[in-house]
Amino acid sequence: MAKLWFKFQRYFRRKPVRFFTFLVLYLTAGSLVLLHSGFVGQPAVSQNQANPVAGAPAEGAELPFLGDLNLGRAFRDTGETSSIARRYGPWFKGKDGNERAKLVDYGGAWSRALKGRVIREKEEERDEEMEGHLFTQQVFEHLLAKYIGCYLDDTQSRALRGVSFFDYKKMTVFRCQDNCAERGYLYAGLEFGAECYCGHKIQATNVSEAECDMDCKGERGSVCGGANRLSVYRLQLAQESARRYGSAVFRGCFRRPDNLSLALPVTAAMPNMSVDKCVDLCTEKEYPLAALAGTACHCGFPTTRFPLHEREDEQLCAQKCSAEEFESCGTPSYFIVYQTQVQDNRCMDRRFLPAKSKQLIALASFPGAGNTWARHLIELATGFYTGSYYFDGSLYNKGFKGERDHWRSGRTICIKTHESGQKEIEAFDAAILLIRNPYKALMAEFNRKYGGHIGFAAHAHWKGKEWPEFVRNYAPWWATHTLDWLKFGKKVLVVHFEDLKQDLFVQLGRMVSLLGVAVREDRLLCVESQKDGNFKRSGLRKLEYDPYTADMQKTISAYIKTVDAALKGRNLTGVPDDYYPR
Repeated sequence: MAKLWFKFQRYFRRKPVRFFTFLVLYLTAGSLVLLHSGFVGQPAVSQNQANPVAGAPAEGAELPFLGDLNLGRAFRDTGETSSIARRYGPWFKGKDGNERAKLVDYGGAWSRALKGRVIREKEEERDEEMEGHLFTQQVFEHLLAKYIGCYLDDTQSRALRGVSFFDYKKMTVFRCQDNCAERGYLYAGLEFGAECYCGHKIQATNVSEAECDMDCKGERGSVCGGANRLSVYRLQLAQESARRYGSAVFRGCFRRPDNLSLALPVTAAMPNMSVDKCVDLCTEKEYPLAALAGTACHCGFPTTRFPLHEREDEQLCAQKCSAEEFESCGTPSYFIVYQTQVQDNRCMDRRFLPAKSKQLIALASFPGAGNTWARHLIELATGFYTGSYYFDGSLYNKGFKGERDHWRSGRTICIKTHESGQKEIEAFDAAILLIRNPYKALMAEFNRKYGGHIGFAAHAHWKGKEWPEFVRNYAPWWATHTLDWLKFGKKVLVVHFEDLKQDLFVQLGRMVSLLGVAVREDRLLCVESQKDGNFKRSGLRKLEYDPYTADMQKTISAYIKTVDAALKGRNLTGVPDDYYPR
């Protein structure tokens, strides 16, 4: 061995050029190996994704040219739908094609990508905290709040019975106060460090301050209640003109119900009638509806006796209030109805399924088609949590408890998914397919991708290269998603987002029936009164121009026609008329 090594040294000593050539080749080979390792484990494109036209319906409808794109990769780029974020680790396929149902050690590019993503998320959290502090400094002077004590709270009988919301990551005292004040409530209470409750009066007893001992999740050093204990603040807007109970929502003019005492159980005579007086009375009595009938005020809940589905001409209610010159207070036969800030609690209870479900039902949609909103409606209508094919921590923090369960756990009423491959679709026994106008869906998903679930993309994103690239990649997927579910799905119920908004009572009833839950009309009426939840973007911030170019519109219109033909080919209702023309 020593002799061989000596000959090797003497050979390169005589020919130094050979030595350096060998060294360069060695380093080059090492670099190539290192570079190659960075691409190991990259997700492969399924045959159906690589050729989306293959998913076209059997009737012969063909998609227009889809472009040179990787739909699978574009899909995984979204934070919401990342397969890496799936609960209990990713279900990546090994070289043998088998699924790995365990956590894997990411190497190469995946490890660097994940590390970079964690760093970016931490930076974003710091930026959000800084923005939150600046916002607090700017608006705190308009909101006055006085701490009044620690109170007992009971899950069966809440101390504050108005709206509530949770954030198990970023809850602060000011955020809770601001949300309650914005809705016109007098009190804001914090519990378990992450739960916020609003109300017009406290219906509980005062307890020792020591029992409120939990720090706020988003503000260390500040107390946010305790276990079944509320830290309560009394709110007061600095503006004297602000309504005491906030602005009620106008519901319309309705005919007097047949059995008034059963439909609206509380009645009070008001000779000097005004909207404020009737709304205040019903709010104090803890009713969500205030009905003005000339000189009488009625309070109650929306029920089958008074469902608020058949609005009358407002001229029939146009009798001026005795105490308000410019407001209508209805007549004894036709009522003006307002919705107060009292939360209808008849549909607020939610839990996991008592027994493991025997079938997996998908709530399938293209991203941006309203899946989160539909989950909110389904949970209120059924009383059961919905699950997800992915894990989104922000949704879990906002109250979607089923988000943390594995999608095959069988504990949730249905499973959110944006998947569109044959294998993924055939894993479900039935599906609700939610379809939305692609022009609206693309903009909604773009806003979500760059601004969060209820945020907005920045102006620079719309004007930069991000928007054209996004439309080029996602518009074809809108079509293939629907075509794949129609082709491979079992027992698919098609629901158009626009129909759900227009006629929630009927469409949500169809969805609940497919889920195998008895449809309770009173519960659906309760859902109608709080259908928006906390997952609706404000309508105040809108683009001042149409972001779709003529070429984009031409391409998207072709996709719409393809989907319309596929739906009608299966004897289903085609897309709504407002999908096109633009």
